[in-house]
Amino acid sequence: MKERKGIVAEVSALATPIAEELGYFIWDVEYEKIGAEYHLTITIDSEEGINIEDCEKMSRAIDPVLDEHDPIQDEYHLDVSSPGIEREIRTDFHLSKCIGETVIARLYAPIDGQKAIVGTLESYDDESITIKQENEIVIPRKAIAKMNIYFEF
Repeated sequence: MKERKGIVAEVSALATPIAEELGYFIWDVEYEKIGAEYHLTITIDSEEGINIEDCEKMSRAIDPVLDEHDPIQDEYHLDVSSPGIEREIRTDFHLSKCIGETVIARLYAPIDGQKAIVGTLESYDDESITIKQENEIVIPRKAIAKMNIYFEF
């Protein structure tokens, strides 16, 4: 069986041109076991946002390509979704798309007495992420357990 990272990379390579042709971009690809079943989740986005029809269109377009190339030997469920309003931010691509957005960074250990930092994502590099509250807070990337867009309901 292929490694999950290899599957994700192969599916990403297959899905990217299809998504672009349909006017979307790939936000994320995940292949994971949930309970007893495997799930391949392709998350798409666009500048205008994503709705259920967009997910259906992408699913119908990618399904025959996945069948033809057969990157996954096990049975799996194909899920196509949007990243949602409180999307997870994990990669440099995600960070680049979220500059200027309000984010919440949950930390492994407190920095300046805060275990969760909410503010505007200002910048990032290989080592750190800068979030602006009243002041700029530079957070080492390895200190971040999870980061999402912050939306106050």
